[in-house]
Amino acid sequence: MKILALAAAGVAAAALALTPGTAAADELPTFDFTGCPAPPPAADPGTWRCEAFVSQGKLTIDGHEIPLGEMRLTFSEGKVDGQYAQVFGSLRHAPVRVPGLAGTTLQLRYGGHSDFQSNDERRGELDVYAVLRHPLLRGDCRIGVLHTVVHDDPAIPPTVLSKNPTTVHFGVVDPDLAVPSTTGCGPLGKLVDRKLGLPSPSGENTFHQETYVQYKPL
Repeated sequence: MKILALAAAGVAAAALALTPGTAAADELPTFDFTGCPAPPPAADPGTWRCEAFVSQGKLTIDGHEIPLGEMRLTFSEGKVDGQYAQVFGSLRHAPVRVPGLAGTTLQLRYGGHSDFQSNDERRGELDVYAVLRHPLLRGDCRIGVLHTVVHDDPAIPPTVLSKNPTTVHFGVVDPDLAVPSTTGCGPLGKLVDRKLGLPSPSGENTFHQETYVQYKPL
């Protein structure tokens, strides 16, 4: 799932100009910095900050749309010996119902890799996996690990909502997501695969996400 609130990551977001007509302060979500990781011991003083993301998204697999609800992500970034560095914090996502699979929920979890430094080709990348829960599915039923890469969504361009603290609103889209078959689900795994259209190759799936991010110096 090329996912997760990465479009404002990197130093460039702070330089965006304030855009008229943006959301009022009372419309902003509440940002939680408790999951922010501390800078590494060799961090250059005064260069580190935490980024807290609050996102709403949807995942479409072979025409099958799954509303993902709210996702929250934190990470820290700065410099070590003059070079850019980052430390992943947390990904929090409450289970959501899977349309077409009665009684089944899906929950995204961190898959062990992240790179939130933007470049000309993408805004960032993250590995996640999706846990599937149902009374008739085995406890280790999942989809992935999925390597995710996100790009700007032209429909929701990056906009700075506040400069103190820096708060940015943006959208990301992943049109190249490949989704494999389920694993660890037991005898009903093939039924889940059939209902969701898995495996589903790149080009048949999309991930859209609308995100707010706020920065906190460390």
